[in-house]
Amino acid sequence: MTEHTIPTTFGPRLSGERSDPAPLGDERQALTESLEYYRRTFELKCTGLDPGQLSERSVPPSTLTLHGLLRHLTGCERWWFRIQFAGEAVPNLYYSDDDPDQDFTALDGDVGEAFSLWHNECERSREIVAASPLERTGTRISTGEPFTLRWLMLRMIGEYARHIGQADLIRERIDGATGE
Repeated sequence: MTEHTIPTTFGPRLSGERSDPAPLGDERQALTESLEYYRRTFELKCTGLDPGQLSERSVPPSTLTLHGLLRHLTGCERWWFRIQFAGEAVPNLYYSDDDPDQDFTALDGDVGEAFSLWHNECERSREIVAASPLERTGTRISTGEPFTLRWLMLRMIGEYARHIGQADLIRERIDGATGE
């Protein structure tokens, strides 16, 4: 039988202002506040790290970094809300057919500018959500199939939740910080 030890000390705990979604809200409020909660959680995972740490790979050969996740989520905000849902004619970010993984692999550029762009894309997504009923549809470019804003909100909540799990592990590897 192998003896297991339970650590008695843990790394630093991340903390910051963040509001839980209202437990008695209507559907729109629940979706909107849940997405905001996850956006803020991702931001907290990155707080207090310098650009080098944000671009530090999790576990080679994986290309996952917090900077790469930031770029990926920025691209997702634009792709789903602006391009596919609202039909805006804006270019993709951090993606090309020749280099579809550049959001994770090409970490050039200023991290501060990447955060600013993410904040701007999130704000534009908020405006689109606020102006649209949950039943309004967008069109998936790849298939031509319609989807509702409700479906999109659920998809983005899942996208953030999945990547926050990855961000947890990356952050803990960088400096031992956990939480939030």
